[in-house]
Amino acid sequence: MSEQLKFIVEHLNKDPFKKNFNLITFDSLEPMQLLQILNDVLAEIDPKQTIDIREEMPDQTAKRMFTLLGMLKYKPPGNMSEPSSFRQGLVTGSKPVIHPILHWLLQRVTELKKRAYLARFLVKLEVPAEFLQDDVITDTYHQYEELVEGFKTYHKECEQLKSSGFSTAEIRKDIGAMEEEKDQLIKRVERLKKRVESVSNHQRMLELARQLRVEKEREESLAQQKQEQKNQLFQAEQRLQRSQQQLKDLRQAAADAKPESLMKRLEEEIKFNSYMVSDKLPKELESKRRMVQYLQKVVSEPAMGQAELEELEDKIRENNIEINLLIEKRMMRNDPIDDKLSLFRQQASIITRKKEAKAEELQEAREELAALDRELNQKNSQARDQDGDEVIRGDEFKRFVGKLRSKGTVFKKKRQEITELRAEYGVLQRTEEILKQRHEVGQQQLQSMEAQKGISGYSDTQEELERVSAIKSELDEMKGRSLDDMSEMVKKLNSTIVEKKSALAPIIKELRPLRQQCQDLTQEYEEKKAQYDSCAAGLESNRSKLEQEVRALREEMAQEENRYHYINCMKEIIEMQMQRAAEEMKAYVSPDPQERRKTIREQYMKNIAEQESLGKKLREQQKTVRESHGPNMKQVKMWRDLEQLMECKRQCFLRAQSQASIGQVIQEGGEDRLVL
Repeated sequence: MSEQLKFIVEHLNKDPFKKNFNLITFDSLEPMQLLQILNDVLAEIDPKQTIDIREEMPDQTAKRMFTLLGMLKYKPPGNMSEPSSFRQGLVTGSKPVIHPILHWLLQRVTELKKRAYLARFLVKLEVPAEFLQDDVITDTYHQYEELVEGFKTYHKECEQLKSSGFSTAEIRKDIGAMEEEKDQLIKRVERLKKRVESVSNHQRMLELARQLRVEKEREESLAQQKQEQKNQLFQAEQRLQRSQQQLKDLRQAAADAKPESLMKRLEEEIKFNSYMVSDKLPKELESKRRMVQYLQKVVSEPAMGQAELEELEDKIRENNIEINLLIEKRMMRNDPIDDKLSLFRQQASIITRKKEAKAEELQEAREELAALDRELNQKNSQARDQDGDEVIRGDEFKRFVGKLRSKGTVFKKKRQEITELRAEYGVLQRTEEILKQRHEVGQQQLQSMEAQKGISGYSDTQEELERVSAIKSELDEMKGRSLDDMSEMVKKLNSTIVEKKSALAPIIKELRPLRQQCQDLTQEYEEKKAQYDSCAAGLESNRSKLEQEVRALREEMAQEENRYHYINCMKEIIEMQMQRAAEEMKAYVSPDPQERRKTIREQYMKNIAEQESLGKKLREQQKTVRESHGPNMKQVKMWRDLEQLMECKRQCFLRAQSQASIGQVIQEGGEDRLVL
């Protein structure tokens, strides 16, 4: 236990927890503080668990932790294997329960993070079988399963891509190629320097080329600064829009904050809470108590044997028969007042169930809204701490998502191009190897032919002479071309500078009034844009509200339609059953004996009578068999003994015949003689 505490304290003092505990302070923590530490560790594994447990009900906290621990496949130790004791210890913050959980979680934080992330997408929703009979729900559930399988495939590919990388041989090969290119560039620069040194006034030309390069770099930096300024301006406009939207929301909230509206909301909340306290919660509590009493009664009673179970089944059967008789009597009486009351009772029960269901939905919606508000506040605070800006919303977020999608498509295209280029590179590399092999074979054949003719080395000498002459002609051509290019470059630069100056003079004069006009238009544009954004925000909010209402009405329509079809089917089934029951009652009450014989009851009674008579005969036969069993067995034994005796006599007779056929023994004078 001490090693376990040391391990827990050591890991809690490290990143990302930084609790600064020692063994004494950690062991002296209160149950609520210990539960909060456990919740912090779970929040590190799954960020959705980030919450202050003081703001949450104990049963909700326990349910949330049970769900996450079950999803992480935590198994309690041997002394806490019972679910009730483990659940009670977790709710009360017991140290023997919390310490093993912390020890198990802190040992495998990275693994559990991955498991929690995958569990959000791979834990399947359990849909009842009666709902899967609907085609729409079945198709949606199949699509959901296909998406889960697709997520598994993509995740495997992602993990493979993360684990895979370029081989060291390819990297070394690329480095070698770059070093060769570097050497070639250095040699080329040295050759150009030697060529330029022979030209007159080359320092001036180099200085002009350097100035041109500096100006181009400056132009690029100015363009980059301009782009950055545009981005900053765009971000400032977005912040202004968000601030205006927040101001508008605050003004609307302040406008709606009238005493009448506040009183109305408070009255609705009081009605809902009073309904929950006076009607719903007492009923649930009473049902739970009855269930507990029933379970305690079942547990306290001794185990039943087969005879007791059969006796209970007989009682149930008798009660069912009595219930059926009472139903038949009631149907024969056919009192209309009872029918109306039953109809009203059904309507009242349906309305009560609807009311309870709506109350539960409202409670769940409030809890979900509170959780989403807390999560939103937390995300906003995290975003402000990290970037200093608030989270983007609305059209801004849509534009951001559109940019991400476009970048994703570009990334996929580029990645496909890279794979194609790599495949082409492999093909070209293989082609190069094949051509080299063919060239080597041809060189060997050529050398063997030269050796046969007596002119060994002729082809190498010829190639060397051709290569030297080609290099010389190339160098001469490059010298002439470089001098011509440099002189022509200087002329072009001078003429370009003069042309640019003459062309820019009237443009600069025209630009001055245009700048003032641009400022005025920019100011007007900003005012119009602010008006447009405010109007668009209002329309967008109205549109979103209408879309939500339409979506809710469509869902309600679909639910009511499903319910309508279900009720129609049940109605048809019940009508058929009632028709069968009416026909049965008509035949049973009919004075005609032939009709009464056709009823199911008469047929069942006839079958029962036949089976009872058959059982009576079988019992009598069993009785006679039992009575005659002993004497019959004795008689069988006597016959068996008689059979053995007769078999023995037969064997003796056969042996006597066989001895008589061989010869006869005669005794004479004290001697035995065998006469054949």
